[in-house]
Amino acid sequence: MAATVRALLLCGGRSTRFGADKLMAEFHGAPLVAAAAANLREGAGPVLAVIPLGSAALRRALERAGCEILETDRTSRGLGASLAAGVESSASASGWIVALGDMPRITPATIKAVKDALEKGATIAAPFHDGGRGHPVGFSAPLREELLVLDGDVGARGILERHAKEITRVQVEDGGIFVDVDTPEDMRRL
Repeated sequence: MAATVRALLLCGGRSTRFGADKLMAEFHGAPLVAAAAANLREGAGPVLAVIPLGSAALRRALERAGCEILETDRTSRGLGASLAAGVESSASASGWIVALGDMPRITPATIKAVKDALEKGATIAAPFHDGGRGHPVGFSAPLREELLVLDGDVGARGILERHAKEITRVQVEDGGIFVDVDTPEDMRRL
C-alpha cells in the first residue's frame, strides 16, 4: 500500500486566554473541536488527533467525530512537541496536513486543495487568501526529520522560514484559514 498524506489535528493547548476548555465549548450544538475535526476529515481523510493525557471528554468528542487519538504528555511542551508526536506516530506517511483544533471555519475544499498540492509534489503547501498565509499547512515526507525534532510552542515556524522558497501557495477564497478561537470574544464572533 502506498504511503498517504496524514491529517493531524493538534488539540493540546491549555486554553489559558479562554478561561475554560475552548475545544469543548459549544459550537452549533457540538464541541468546537468537532467542527474542526469534521472539516479536516472531509477534506483530507482519516484524522489523527493529538491530545493531552487524561482528556476523557476531549477524547470522546474526537472519537465521535471519527478521529483516531494519540494521547501524549508531549502536548504540555507546546505546539511543536505535539506536532512532532503526531509525525512520529505516523512516520510512514508521505506528508502531513497540520490543522489546529481551535480553527472550525476552514472549509473542507481548502483542506483538500492543500492535500492535493502535497500529493502533486509540493514540499510545503499552505493556503493563501488576500495575500496572507493561513492554516492548515502541509509538509512533505522529506521534512520528516525536521518535524520530528520540533519542541516548545513555536510549532513549525522555523521550518517555514528555512523553506520559504519551497512553499506552494494554494490560493483560496476562505477567510476561515485565519479564524482561531483564543478568547470568549473570539467565540462570540464565530
